[in-house]
Amino acid sequence: MREVRGLRDRGFDVEVISIRPPDRPWDKLSEAEQAEAKMTFFVLGAGTIAAAHLATLSTRPLAYFAGLFRAIRLARADLRKALRHLFYFGEAIVVGWRMRQRGLTHVHTHFSSTVALFLTRVFPITFSATIHGSDEFMDPVGFHLHEKVAAAKFICAISNYGASQLMKASDPQLWHKVEVSRLGVDTSVFLPRPHRQKPERLELLSVGSLVPPKGHPILISAMARLVHEGRGTIRLRIVGEGAGRPGLEKMIAERGLESVVTLMGSRQQEQLRALYRETDLFVLASFAEGIPVVLMEAMAMEIPCIATWITGIPELIRHGVDGWLVPPGNERELAEAMARLLADADLRQALGRAARIRIREQYELACNVDALGRIHERRLTGRHCPASYGSLSGNRPR
Repeated sequence: MREVRGLRDRGFDVEVISIRPPDRPWDKLSEAEQAEAKMTFFVLGAGTIAAAHLATLSTRPLAYFAGLFRAIRLARADLRKALRHLFYFGEAIVVGWRMRQRGLTHVHTHFSSTVALFLTRVFPITFSATIHGSDEFMDPVGFHLHEKVAAAKFICAISNYGASQLMKASDPQLWHKVEVSRLGVDTSVFLPRPHRQKPERLELLSVGSLVPPKGHPILISAMARLVHEGRGTIRLRIVGEGAGRPGLEKMIAERGLESVVTLMGSRQQEQLRALYRETDLFVLASFAEGIPVVLMEAMAMEIPCIATWITGIPELIRHGVDGWLVPPGNERELAEAMARLLADADLRQALGRAARIRIREQYELACNVDALGRIHERRLTGRHCPASYGSLSGNRPR
């Protein structure tokens, strides 16, 4: 959403199509999210699926069946995947139909690249994509990364690591299509919070969906170690929702950590910034990530961060310079890193100050949206002028 709004501010005409409606109730959306939702076309629940398919079948029958065959063939005789591809094909027809109605000829997608791949087989529409990782890189063949790089006008990765994985999955003659387009945050919004030299209670924060790749059990186990060792008065708040919540609640109860670890549920941006302002140490124990924007937000607010040494995170955090990195899956080393930073207020302050400088130098939203705009100008028009295109999103890689 930040990128879309930034591109619009720079003269780009961007219409948003989302596969799914918002993942939270209306009153849980921020004002900006509500405004975007009002302008967004939602594929599921739009009531136009049958009309889109009938219209496409009657006007582009050969292309329709060519796209359908392509979707089935890419399933490679896997019946479960074939069924999933049929759903994606169904969504692709609605997206393509909507774009033709609106006079849009190019779609840039986040998390719906398979849908975009299928729609380009049916409609005279080109596509590009931002691949965030890391789920997409776990099964590059099953995710059709080679086919997507081959078919796309260009493919953006959010890190050099991500770009390397796209190159690994595709032929060298296609590597010229791969671009690195970093995400970013607005440092005029995420301002430094007051450093607390000797707080009565040290506040730790982690933000991420309650799903296995986020490694929350490792973080909770590390907290149990700190409490057992008597490392002072500490509290961990975990922001996020997901299917793993019952298991984490059980783990917290079994460890006797109810007064120390709190699952906060999801929070709006304004509420999250309020939590950041109360935080002494931000921690991510992830097993798999792209480059988490929440890390950028915390760093911009001069919060010292501990994260795992995986995928693109070392491009954001330089160990011991503007943050602290630990091996994934190692609760002992995570606990030791947390203990070290919690005990050293000067180190926390130094890492936090360096972290904000790092964000302003490499992950400032305005600068990175400028760069994204230049990529689109160069790739779509061959000249430097704003373009009109659609943006397709989902809320999981597909």
